Amino acid sequence: MEMTFTEAPTPDTFTAEAGRLLFAGPVDFVKGVVAMSGLPPADRVEICFAGRSNVGKSSLINALTGRKSLARASNTPGRTQELNFFALGEDRYMVDLPGYGYANAPLAVVEKWQKLLKSYLSGRQTLRRAFVLIDSRHGVKSVDDEIMNLLDKSAVTFQVVMTKADKVSKAELAANFEQVKGALKKHPAAYPEVVLTSSEKGDGIETLRAIIAGLV
Repeated sequence: MEMTFTEAPTPDTFTAEAGRLLFAGPVDFVKGVVAMSGLPPADRVEICFAGRSNVGKSSLINALTGRKSLARASNTPGRTQELNFFALGEDRYMVDLPGYGYANAPLAVVEKWQKLLKSYLSGRQTLRRAFVLIDSRHGVKSVDDEIMNLLDKSAVTFQVVMTKADKVSKAELAANFEQVKGALKKHPAAYPEVVLTSSEKGDGIETLRAIIAGLV
């Protein structure tokens, strides 16, 4: 039976409030990790954000947390070269992963953090869900498929979050959403609901907060 992918629904009042309260509470930077040996203890639920460089990952994390500079947003792709761990409340870690694809850094440096990214995604037992960010202007690219294939092999459930939905026309967004849904049919680890977001306008932020709050 072929999987059907749809837009994630707006949460009900109770679920939305749980998400609001989670992100209204403490969100503290724990550490930046440059090697698997530096990971914090696997003693709580983890969620992570992965995406191509310049997909708007830092802006999305800042919008979720309501903090303007929690994650470093930059016009220079590839600034995040570590696994950045944040304590989300008392029982969750939120992890900002290095951008993949193009990065304005020496090849040896890029290879080192891409290896770290793949090691983390394939070997962290407490990782409940990976959120794979896809630019609404471009849809799924081959580098996105590579990460999705890794998550399939690792049996890590991932959910696509389309970013910058306000940067395209409704027709373009609809077309690229169809492209994303088609691409996801090849990936057994893909969660069947896609979240459409705009960090600038706040679209989809309440929905994503509620989804994260519901992961235990």
